[in-house]
Amino acid sequence: MIPFTKMVSAGNDFLIIDTRRRRPRRMLPWTAMSRAVCDRHDGVGADGLLILEPSRKADVRMRVFNPDGSEASMCGNGARCVAVYLKRRHVTIETNAGLLSATVRYNRVAMRMTNPTRLRMDLSLRVNGQTLRATHLNTGVPHTVVPVTQLDRLAVDELGRALRSHRAFSPGGTNVDFIQPSAATKRLRVRTYERGVEAETLACGTGVAASAVAYVLANGSRDRRKRHRVTVEARSGDLMTVSFAVAGSGRGVAVTDLVLEGRARRICEGTVQ
Repeated sequence: MIPFTKMVSAGNDFLIIDTRRRRPRRMLPWTAMSRAVCDRHDGVGADGLLILEPSRKADVRMRVFNPDGSEASMCGNGARCVAVYLKRRHVTIETNAGLLSATVRYNRVAMRMTNPTRLRMDLSLRVNGQTLRATHLNTGVPHTVVPVTQLDRLAVDELGRALRSHRAFSPGGTNVDFIQPSAATKRLRVRTYERGVEAETLACGTGVAASAVAYVLANGSRDRRKRHRVTVEARSGDLMTVSFAVAGSGRGVAVTDLVLEGRARRICEGTVQ
């Protein structure tokens, strides 16, 4: 029997298996394990499997496996769950995308993420008979951010699936975030199609971060003296805050000091065979 903890952050739910003290015997490879336990009909059900391992450079090493068995470099909401799971005020987490650091107060986590890379702005993408403008960047995993005018009516799974495998992002593909600012609430609303889940999820931490950065850059606000702060509403209705600094312009623009803040909590504990 393998013990697990199920946690949720902003509507993203994860199964955490902690192998730091003892690695389970007679177990499936993590890829097969993820496919089995994340299945919402025949398994426990989750958006991802988080494996905790010992680290020589941080408090813990986090590996992220998607429901399709693929391994992701990082997961923002998953990292917040791990920070709360560890029950420490200050936490460092090693990921395949780099080192993360978090400050935890009760169940609210401020996660300092890796700086965004591979920024491409003003992309023109032809998909499903229409041309879309987009921004592409990597916030630990690749994201393509697309502004839309009718977010609630959008066929996210259909359009997201087409963009996820667009030739512009081959061979690995991309996560896709559709955004629309709300004048009434002064929030940025986001819906995300996640690679590896291959469907829309209720939230995505790296997607929320990418969306906030893309929105600020696309609207021409690059004052290096100002720290930008964006409140983002996920599909779940949960609110997250993204803050960062911007320097340079054009192809030389750089985003630094990226912090994602939001809540995480335990749901339950159990065992799997």
